[in-house]
Amino acid sequence: LLALMLASGAAEQAMAQWASLFAELGLGVSKAMGDLLGPCLFAVAMGTTRLFYGKFGERFRLTRLIGLSAALCVVSFLIVSLVPNAIISLLGCGLCGVSVAILWPGVLSLSARDCPQGGTAMFALLALAGDVGCFVGPDLVGAASDALGGGSTGVKLGMLAALVFPVMLFAALFILRRLRMKQKDA
Repeated sequence: LLALMLASGAAEQAMAQWASLFAELGLGVSKAMGDLLGPCLFAVAMGTTRLFYGKFGERFRLTRLIGLSAALCVVSFLIVSLVPNAIISLLGCGLCGVSVAILWPGVLSLSARDCPQGGTAMFALLALAGDVGCFVGPDLVGAASDALGGGSTGVKLGMLAALVFPVMLFAALFILRRLRMKQKDA
């Protein structure tokens, strides 16, 4: 659960923190316009998805929804980093907002369900893991971008490096599923 939370925060903030510069460099717009296009598209998509989940979330199996979100997150990072068209890449930022929207609240809900005796300490550790992810995600994009020459190409390749976080989500979900199966067998 801690790995899920770390990867959730990292995937979300890797895109959120770099979307402005990504839009600015990719579209050749001013910093102010990049700030409006990148992060706003990401935030509106994420907020709309969270609103939808808040209204209709009980209709979905949470672990499957987190898995679907992780898959969508992989697709969004691939679009952002590999599609040469700047407009489509920017739409990938919005798609990433959709994909990460359920991750943080979903992991909290999974934790409450799977560890009912976890209490305050569990949620404090989950918050810490999420905050570490919020630091590590953007830092990895920046370090990879700098190492690969910066500029538009460097940022795109930095976003490609951040693909490690949705992959980490899949691995953590797999481990969680295996642990649940062991508990049922015991």
